[in-house]
Amino acid sequence: MPTNTPRKIGAVHKTCRILEILQERDEAGITEIAEAMDFSKSAVHGHLATLEDEGFVVKDGHQYHLSLRFLDIAESVKGRVAKREIVREQVRMLAEQTGEVVHFGSEENGRVVYLSKSKGDAAVETASQVGKQMPMHSTSLGKAILAELPHETVENIIERHEMTERTEQTITEPDALFDELETTRERGYSIDDEENLPGVRCIGMAVTDPDAGVFGALSVSGPSQRMTDDRIENKLSEMVAQAANVIEVNSMYS
Repeated sequence: MPTNTPRKIGAVHKTCRILEILQERDEAGITEIAEAMDFSKSAVHGHLATLEDEGFVVKDGHQYHLSLRFLDIAESVKGRVAKREIVREQVRMLAEQTGEVVHFGSEENGRVVYLSKSKGDAAVETASQVGKQMPMHSTSLGKAILAELPHETVENIIERHEMTERTEQTITEPDALFDELETTRERGYSIDDEENLPGVRCIGMAVTDPDAGVFGALSVSGPSQRMTDDRIENKLSEMVAQAANVIEVNSMYS
């Protein structure tokens, strides 16, 4: 009986996993990759040799690392999202105004991807970096975007990626998440209340387009003692809204 499920290529899956390992570890040798994948060293060597020949990895002695070709790919991808320079400038300005860490992210395949990041003078160090994918249910960026999506789309994302507990505060039940998304719509911004990282709170706000709908979100992250409800509601929400509006207006007329 025919199905609409496309045929998947196992070799491509293995190649993608090798690239992920190299990204996670900066560099790795054939034995290390083979052990991480539970795959034969000869097969790993074949994949790496092909990637090297195509210019996607570089061999340095017995170690391999991702090539600079990914920078070109990344720039091409980022160029599809809103007005890249406007996003970067608003993220930088918001970080200066708040003193905290500011991110802009977009949804792809049910995950939120960081596309821009800037740190203010008082910012705490986080492991976030441009290009990193994060869960949507536990981040302010993700919840801000989810609040703009149809109920069925949110259900599909939850089913696909599940709701993993990242801290004791993480929302892990669908009904509780939908209640949180309703609250987000009512007040106009989302909150990550130490749900992704202990001791860190974030405010997030969707960035939308009249024709395309939600295409990203802005967030401000900081230590819980600084990210009080009063500061979020009476100061940060207005700052984030202004930055989001600048991006939206420039996207409409670009």
